[in-house]
Amino acid sequence: MRLEPLVLEGAFLVEPEPNVDERGLFVRTWSADEFSEQGLVASWAQSSASYNRLAGTLRGLHYQAEPRAEVKLVRCTRGAVFDVIVDLRPGSPTERRWVGLELTEDNRLGVYVPQGLAHGFQTLVDETELSYLISERYDADLARGVRWDDPSLAIAWPDSHRRVISERDRMLPLLDR
Repeated sequence: MRLEPLVLEGAFLVEPEPNVDERGLFVRTWSADEFSEQGLVASWAQSSASYNRLAGTLRGLHYQAEPRAEVKLVRCTRGAVFDVIVDLRPGSPTERRWVGLELTEDNRLGVYVPQGLAHGFQTLVDETELSYLISERYDADLARGVRWDDPSLAIAWPDSHRRVISERDRMLPLLDR
């Protein structure tokens, strides 16, 4: 497994190095030792999954506020997504910048999302599932988000003939309001 730093400080692409033989493959997707050596969170409070029936499903951009700001390790275990992280840390040199990555069941890539970054994704195919390791317990009172189409972020989401977005996500605020 390799941890490749992304342009947003503290964010990493997690690239597995599969061991392949006649049976198939075996791959490590997380290692407490390797994450700790990089100064990353190495323990998790919960594991979650997001199943999405239709291509074009868009979720996000979500984060959890202090005092339970969370770190996430996200992987696509079925299907494919355009995964987005946005730096919302005030004063960060990359504040309001975003990174988009294609995570698929075939490339087995993961993304390490540090505190202060919002996360969202758009499914690229039907029947897509994401797996999350999360450093803090979910607290509905601290759940926050930014609208996916915030013009100040100008995220280049993939074109979609349909977008499936929850009412909650449609009503998330813009950053400048």
